Amino acid sequence: MVIGVIGAGTMGSGIAQIASTQGCQVVLFDKNPKVLQQSKEKLEKILNRLIEKSRLTEEEKLDIINRITYSKDLKDFKTAEFCIEAIIEDLEVKQQVFKDLEQIISKDAVIATNTSSLSIASIASALKHPERCLGVHFFNPAPLMPLVEIIPAVQTDKIVFDQIFEMIKSWGKTPVRAKDTPGFIVNRVARPFYGEALRILEEDIADVATIDWAMTALGHFKMGPFQLMDFIGHDVNYAVTETVFKAFYYDPRYKPSFTQKRLAEAGYLGRKTGKGFYDYNNESINPKPTEDEKLGYHILNRILVMLINEAADALYLNIASAEDIELAMTKGVNYPKGLLSWANERGIHWCVQRMDDLYHQYHEDRYRCSPMLRKLHTENKQFKL
Repeated sequence: MVIGVIGAGTMGSGIAQIASTQGCQVVLFDKNPKVLQQSKEKLEKILNRLIEKSRLTEEEKLDIINRITYSKDLKDFKTAEFCIEAIIEDLEVKQQVFKDLEQIISKDAVIATNTSSLSIASIASALKHPERCLGVHFFNPAPLMPLVEIIPAVQTDKIVFDQIFEMIKSWGKTPVRAKDTPGFIVNRVARPFYGEALRILEEDIADVATIDWAMTALGHFKMGPFQLMDFIGHDVNYAVTETVFKAFYYDPRYKPSFTQKRLAEAGYLGRKTGKGFYDYNNESINPKPTEDEKLGYHILNRILVMLINEAADALYLNIASAEDIELAMTKGVNYPKGLLSWANERGIHWCVQRMDDLYHQYHEDRYRCSPMLRKLHTENKQFKL
């Protein structure tokens, strides 16, 4: 099978590596020759590390490299059966690329977008045959993260969806189906992990290090929210939050933070610039957490219940099945437990009471309890998993 990948940045290169490792012929396109060269060099380093760890042989490495063609001409996609773009999150740019691509590829080729937050229906609308378009959203780093969100647009042919779902599964990934709504599953449900942590910081309840300590030491998350925002990059993380906020008609649950906006404006983007919420050039000046368990559990419980509430709402609005929501949050962002399982464990009464307490304290729609949680509470039931 011939796979065409548009964009040789981190994500596009990762997708090309996956496809080639699975035995596909890959054409990796980028209009910037420097980016193509960097992608080629980076892949060589990654594969060499895998050889050092005895996860790959020299022969397998050469096979993977030889199956990838680096191209500056979209016309090289002529024989591609599946094409996926991983370029800038700009609707007009993506639509133009798809228009150009449709004139080159065969009528049976499938066209996918790796967008994390844009409407699949809007992207597909640029095509003469939008029924062959869908969202295939990998997570960074693509070769390591098992989750892939598969998102059909309203125009997508069911046969195309089923074909790509099975293909991604055959690549050893964990595909989940998501409705074409802002943020899909992960980037929607995960918003409070960042947003509520930022709110706690802005209210001066705790500092960055203490909030991260509470979520990792007490909540057993692999990274705290501020560590993770620094890792993702504030330009990227803020842009996704802003996109989701606008796309949800300015629902206060997804409201971005001025604190993060100012970091992005200052160029303090996190690890990639050496400074974000933490200073990576001089780590000795970073604050130490206040390891107060009472404060820590207050922080954990507030962020956790907001995450549970968001997961419950995603289920209530049929964004995805309960099983796929659980898979998405454990396989896509490495949460220690599925949020719906966590809700059952803590108790639905606990979730509703905490949400109501927050609403009574702030009287903001941001803290409205999901109808799904309230219904389960009224009926004295739990999530069926």
